[in-house]
Amino acid sequence: MNITTDAAAGGTKPALSAGLGQQEFLTFTLGSEEYGIEILKVQEIRSYEQVTKIANAPEFIKGVVNLRGIIVPIVDMRIKFNLGRVNYTEFTVVIILNVAGRVVGMVVDSVSDVIALTQEQIRPAPGFASTFDVRYITGLGSIEQRMLILVDIERLMSGGDMGLFEQALQ
Repeated sequence: MNITTDAAAGGTKPALSAGLGQQEFLTFTLGSEEYGIEILKVQEIRSYEQVTKIANAPEFIKGVVNLRGIIVPIVDMRIKFNLGRVNYTEFTVVIILNVAGRVVGMVVDSVSDVIALTQEQIRPAPGFASTFDVRYITGLGSIEQRMLILVDIERLMSGGDMGLFEQALQ
């Protein structure tokens, strides 16, 4: 399965559908939680495949793959978010992202769909004092009975703790 978007649009604001005041998100699951990332950051979705391991890389960086001549680091989000045991199944996928002009892949349990949320359906991220880091969460989206954790994937992937880019975005 491949989804291709215009990643050149970049920026840190989620994509707005023409004239509708909606933001589009690709939804995915990690464990029992459902997350959303802005669709314009997504380059494609691929089945999980074996990676080439890199010595001394953090545990959450599974390794790299060669994607049409581009060496792409692969981050396992379940490990990064400390969500317990990692099981790779036929539903496990890699979302290939274009973040800060670089290509990076993230392993997730499954991809659900693309949804459009209005501003009224997006709530601010809750404050959790200093025990929980919410700087990568842009808000919570609700659609029907679903609650989505909306992630600022560019900020997360380019953060200094990830070690993926020489210069972290501010």
